[in-house]
Amino acid sequence: MIDEKIVTFLREHHLLTLATCKENVPYCANCFYAFIEESFRFVIASDENTKHMQFAKENPNISGTIALETKEIGKIQGLQFCGIMEKATMGEKAHYLKTYPYAIALNPTLWSLHVKYIKFTDNRLGFGKKLEYNLEDF
Repeated sequence: MIDEKIVTFLREHHLLTLATCKENVPYCANCFYAFIEESFRFVIASDENTKHMQFAKENPNISGTIALETKEIGKIQGLQFCGIMEKATMGEKAHYLKTYPYAIALNPTLWSLHVKYIKFTDNRLGFGKKLEYNLEDF
């Protein structure tokens, strides 16, 4: 079972940094996400012609971060993840559009980040406290 602190953190945020790589050239992009708790997936919108999507279509192995921006060391929280990017299913699309109803007018291309590994840092639990999960074990 994933620690509830992680789920709470993900519910409180909405922006992730997505990292892709093609032929040893990395590239990052910031994306709004809708979090699907039951399957521990993030759904994002991104045009297929963007550089990060061109990279991900050739190499679907992705990683990313979600971080709380703070200068207070004792309040630092952040999630690092690795996984695979896929086209979103109809159910995932519905979840994203429920989260961001204004996106319906944009008719976005939606993608699912199938998270396989997470590491959550939460200094509120002690300096440098990390919780790690290999989600393929669940």
